[in-house]
Amino acid sequence: MGAGRDVSRDEVRVVEAVEKRLFIDGKWEDAEGGTTFDVVDPSTGDVLCAVADATPADGRAALEAAVAAQPAFAKTSPRERADMLTAAYELLMERVDDLALLMTLEMGKPLAEARGEIAYAAEFFRHFAGEALRIDGGYQTAPAGNARFLITKQPVGPCLLITPWNFPMAMGTRKLGPAIAAGCTSVIKPAHQTPLSMLALMGILAEAGVPAGAVNCVTAMDAGGVMEPLIRSGLARKLSFTGSTRVGRILLEQGAEKVLRTSLELGGNAPFLVFEDADLDEAVDGAIAAKMRNMGEACTAANRIFVHASLIDEFGRRLAAKMSALTVGRGTETDVKVGPLIDEAGLTKVQSLVADAVDRGATVLTGGEVAPGNGYFYPPTVLTGVPRDAAMADQEIFGPVAPLTPFTTEDEALAAANDTEYGLVAYVFTNDLRRALRIAESLETGMVGLNQGVVSNPAAPFGGVKQSGLGREGGSIGIEEFLETKYIGIAMP
Repeated sequence: MGAGRDVSRDEVRVVEAVEKRLFIDGKWEDAEGGTTFDVVDPSTGDVLCAVADATPADGRAALEAAVAAQPAFAKTSPRERADMLTAAYELLMERVDDLALLMTLEMGKPLAEARGEIAYAAEFFRHFAGEALRIDGGYQTAPAGNARFLITKQPVGPCLLITPWNFPMAMGTRKLGPAIAAGCTSVIKPAHQTPLSMLALMGILAEAGVPAGAVNCVTAMDAGGVMEPLIRSGLARKLSFTGSTRVGRILLEQGAEKVLRTSLELGGNAPFLVFEDADLDEAVDGAIAAKMRNMGEACTAANRIFVHASLIDEFGRRLAAKMSALTVGRGTETDVKVGPLIDEAGLTKVQSLVADAVDRGATVLTGGEVAPGNGYFYPPTVLTGVPRDAAMADQEIFGPVAPLTPFTTEDEALAAANDTEYGLVAYVFTNDLRRALRIAESLETGMVGLNQGVVSNPAAPFGGVKQSGLGREGGSIGIEEFLETKYIGIAMP
């Protein structure tokens, strides 16, 4: 832990309790050569600890462990796998306070949000414990009557799972839950900014009875150097990645060499549409939820807020009042609602996007200037009159900035919403049922929130269209990404 500030005993305790080594074949291992990298508290810039920095050889060892464990793990019964997930769910919920504090220290989000993420993460395990028991197939008569078709589902095989820093526990359980439920072994690599939550999860899974080699974890600064050889190796059967579209394109190209089954949850550029008949209080609260979750560092964050011209002034006034009232500070402090951004690069990007919008004619209603001090803090900011050619219209802001743009007609709003290469989620606020359905069906996104600012739910299929990704996570369809369908033809003379 860094010097120069008072550090609570609980903070020291939860960091010290986490294993800092690689988890391979059920054992904690140092990286080759004993190399490590630092994990930094984004609210202070202090070093929390050092963790193992995997080499390509370490990654290969982890994948070979997963390959070796695959045959036996595939033969475990659905009930056994469901029991493992249920036990892990219970352990997560028992330790929610310590896990939340650990997450806040490495990622920055306020403790209340971190507790919410642990509960959300645990729910993926509980959901997929049920899905493990519902893996099905089929039996039918051939059209000619001379054969029978037996349809069965089998695990895809060893998986490579790559998770982002913004939801360091939930994005792991969203992948590990269906992998374990389906009977797939895996190697998971968390983001280098937030490895501690995933390392803590490895210990929980081992305690829950997941066998050695079924789940492996490598932490590394050079993600590409470690993971690319594994993707190209031919040993893995599936790749699941959550992160930027830029990196997703690279991974898709790498996986194509071995025709690796791939699911990608990539970037977003979510439109938030407020029509003239919307409940204004509901819309403002929805905008806060859609914009400020995780300090705006979410692929589902409202990135472009289009408000009917008759409402935009009042909407902007109310939104700015609520945004300016949010307390900014270290996530461990009481009543803090907005923590720091993840690192200096994230802060610099947000500053640049706001400056560009203002240069192009946008007006700042609140925020917009960084206060002096340590940490990567940016104030909740509302901009109005943001032109369509502003850089933030095409880039994920990934910060607590709400850009407002007026519209006058439904067609204009829909065209603006769809004018992007992304298609993850959209939000629509209106009290006209026909309009709601008309707009929802016309939006080029994988998810739509109608009069609500949050769409994520373990029981619902999460994913996008266009360049926001491939496949779905969560819901009953989520486990299908980890299953192959096999057809057995049986002659019936």
